[in-house]
Amino acid sequence: MTLIKMSCIAVAVAGLAACGQKAETSADAAKSAPAADELVVKIGHAGPITGPAANYGKDSENGAQVAVDELNAEGISLGGKKVKFELVSEDDQADPKAATQVAQRLVDAQVAGVIGHVTSGATIPASKIYSDAGIPQISPSATSPSYTQQGYKTAFRVIADDAAQGQALGAFAVNELKAKKIAIIDDRTAYGQGLADEFEKAAKAGGAEIVKREFTNDKSTDFAAILTTLKALKPEVIFFGGMEAQSGPLTKQMKRLGLTAKLLSGDGTRTPDYLKLAGADAEGNYASTAGQPNDKMPGFTSFSEKYKAKFKQDVAVFSPYSYDAVRTLVAAMQKADSAEPAKYLPALSKVEFAGVTGPVKFDAKGDRLNPTVTIYQVKNGQWEVAKVLGGGTAPAGNASAAQ
Repeated sequence: MTLIKMSCIAVAVAGLAACGQKAETSADAAKSAPAADELVVKIGHAGPITGPAANYGKDSENGAQVAVDELNAEGISLGGKKVKFELVSEDDQADPKAATQVAQRLVDAQVAGVIGHVTSGATIPASKIYSDAGIPQISPSATSPSYTQQGYKTAFRVIADDAAQGQALGAFAVNELKAKKIAIIDDRTAYGQGLADEFEKAAKAGGAEIVKREFTNDKSTDFAAILTTLKALKPEVIFFGGMEAQSGPLTKQMKRLGLTAKLLSGDGTRTPDYLKLAGADAEGNYASTAGQPNDKMPGFTSFSEKYKAKFKQDVAVFSPYSYDAVRTLVAAMQKADSAEPAKYLPALSKVEFAGVTGPVKFDAKGDRLNPTVTIYQVKNGQWEVAKVLGGGTAPAGNASAAQ
């Protein structure tokens, strides 16, 4: 076969380009470029998209995307310009070091606000970077009280923190379980110890006696020595601050040693994995989650339908909260008629929004006012709602926002 070299011939004919390629017309360029009267507003999302916690991060990202898509369909205007919202998502791998790098990338991308991070360990170090840049940050899921105790005016959350959760658990132990003698074990992590501290305060305030407080670590699975000591003290409730990798074996060993006390724990235990690890010995025990049950959320049914239609899967955990975080952020922008962080940040601290998860309003620290905590009990091998604590009524004038 003979190879024939062909040179391109420049053709000075409108609408044609060299080498037979179609030239970009002015109409094409107009389609690809933002309209002169259109304002592009970037909203950042940060969470673990890869790694062990990826299911939580992806669920949060999906919830934020549902909100962004809805806002674009509704047609929001700010400063006389129609807004196109874009979600810029970054993977922090639930790692504190990666989180600070992600935060800087989002700042450099000039996002107007950030939804995230998902875990407390990533949220806290990243929050300083957002604060220094003056960019509002709403976490849908970080529960460590330390996050909003740093004094950053840019830090908010739409879920109950561990202080609220520990207080609810303590009140539940005293008022509902009628416990007079309580033992406490924690794993000495920021999460486990912090939750146990708040539980202890509430239980003591309610009149219960803390007969013993013990600690372990987040790697241990042998609790025989601790439980043997506690058995002699005959507690009616044993509270555990930590994750299911420890509370599962702890539950089995309690049963093996003949302790009759109920186990009460937090959201680190209220998981499907705990049910697998503890097996039949989990029956009757209690654990909490920050937030309310899905069927109690005022806008959950509609949100769930949209979520499933878009992603072909069910809502996991945090997507309703990330959805509300986006909508709350934009509600503040609308109130200020601006997406500039410096202009809408003051409005965000005062915003009232009727969300999928209930009414969203922040206190002076950036925590959600009157948050809800749900206590669950294991019945027939499944987590079932035992008590919903906290919550409030939706602020007037925002009913349509939860639809």
